[in-house]
Amino acid sequence: MSKVTVKDLDVRGKHVIVRVDFNVPHKGEVITDDNRIRAALPTINYLTENGAKVLLLSHMGKVKTEEDKAKNNMAIVAKRLAEVQSAPVTFVPATRGEELEAAVKAQEDGSIVLMQNTRYEKGESKNDPELGAYWASLGDLFVEDAFGSVHRAHASTVGIATHLPSALGFLVEKEVNVLGKALNDPERPLVAILGGAKVSDKIAVIENLLKIADKVMIGGGMSYTFSAAQGGKIGTSLLEADRMELAKKFMEEGGDKLILPVDTVAANDFSNPTEIITVKAGEIPDGFMGLDIGPETVALYQKELAGAKTVFWNGPMGVFEDERFAKGTIAVCETLANLEGATTIIGGGDSASAAKNLGFAEKFSHISTGGGASLEYMEGKDLPGISIIPEKE
Repeated sequence: MSKVTVKDLDVRGKHVIVRVDFNVPHKGEVITDDNRIRAALPTINYLTENGAKVLLLSHMGKVKTEEDKAKNNMAIVAKRLAEVQSAPVTFVPATRGEELEAAVKAQEDGSIVLMQNTRYEKGESKNDPELGAYWASLGDLFVEDAFGSVHRAHASTVGIATHLPSALGFLVEKEVNVLGKALNDPERPLVAILGGAKVSDKIAVIENLLKIADKVMIGGGMSYTFSAAQGGKIGTSLLEADRMELAKKFMEEGGDKLILPVDTVAANDFSNPTEIITVKAGEIPDGFMGLDIGPETVALYQKELAGAKTVFWNGPMGVFEDERFAKGTIAVCETLANLEGATTIIGGGDSASAAKNLGFAEKFSHISTGGGASLEYMEGKDLPGISIIPEKE
């Protein structure tokens, strides 16, 4: 069975509420990366071109204070949205009330209203039933197209969908199809590469991928907890002492399937190192911290990736923001970008930033728009914003 999608809805002349992900990075009034706005355009354009009256809802940033509200005002998004597509855009600086209701009522077919930041409402993150019902009252249909938010049961992701006929937008449909195939019916060998700082952030995904992947490679800060669990010396490297037993368990259960770094690039200071060395894994001297995988590990990972048919990558191999400790992440990124005949998937987050910054984004099969959501999907969890959408009959 597959989920109802926007193409299954009769949208002409209807008020269609679309949950989008316009949580864009910005400095003041300037949006520094509009990829999330552009990612929503296929669904938005389809609706406006087919005569729908579109009401867009999105959060932006964390909103806990009046200062947060001012900083995360959606007005800058409305301006950019009007520039990148042709339908008329009306911004309403309210999340409920007469001004919003009047703007929606005045809409003509093929027009867009963008509402103020959903997180201006305290009930949004609590999935307040009254708020979900109120927002639903503004429309006839609901479309979920914010993959970055579908792992959260909020009023705008789940609450509205409990009251209206609902469907997935094109962006979420693609995410579900690509990640679902990688999880449930991958072309093998399936290789997962997991990096980042903490084992605790990736426990469930490591656990699940060890069951379904042919190889799971570990990098980044969390690799030092595995090294310590093997009795290795890790100097001042990042360590989650309370996760060492879990790391041992993963190594025992994973066997040859779990591949760990064999060498590491270490430095005597994180910010201003005066000495940078490459040593065998588990042999980091006192006063040094591991900050990247070493060249032997890069060669090992490249060898293990040769012939892979499906690859899922989430998390950098080191402190890639510093060019001195970016070589491992760059090498993995380049290797995947040039892996012929393979489906290569980046699970959002820092890995996606690395691919874009290095100019390799176009060479990957799929870059997820939701880091947290893609990880929870690969954990095998139900994502509430997707679960609420009905299956096709």
